[in-house]
Amino acid sequence: MLNRKVLFIIAQQNFRDEEYLIPKQLLEEQGAEITTASITTDEARGMIKARVKPDVAVREANPNDFDCLIIAGGSGSPKLADYPEVLNVIRRFDEKDKPIAAICLAGYALAKAGVLKGRTATVFPADFALIEYRRNGVIYSNKPVVVDGRFITAEGPENARDFAEEIIKILKQ
Repeated sequence: MLNRKVLFIIAQQNFRDEEYLIPKQLLEEQGAEITTASITTDEARGMIKARVKPDVAVREANPNDFDCLIIAGGSGSPKLADYPEVLNVIRRFDEKDKPIAAICLAGYALAKAGVLKGRTATVFPADFALIEYRRNGVIYSNKPVVVDGRFITAEGPENARDFAEEIIKILKQ
């Protein structure tokens, strides 16, 4: 069983339901404790029908309290990179050498935070995301799921289960 605490960040609007719900369920089944964060604790809305009440606002989340960071994608996830508190949390997890995972367009926030420089990662191949990857020295791979050290990235919702399984492998180490 995983005795790990995971901070899961979702966009306030238009996170991708499966990219949050599937990894969350699989991690919880393994015994991980999930804390969900967004910009505020107001109800967050998924692209399909999910409605989630975040446990904390990102600015209240202390990386010292968690073993891993996961960011769900979806059309709303690039907006997360507009918030300094999100970029700061990503950088603080990186400084502490903790696993960091992002699926779909959430990889954009990791690139913008500068934590993927020189690393191989994937992202949903939207032009703006690929440009941000190039700008920040990320080695783009079109593989569905990419693991580079403690960084796990996945391309989209169809990869949510494989993405979660790679996170679980790293957390079991």
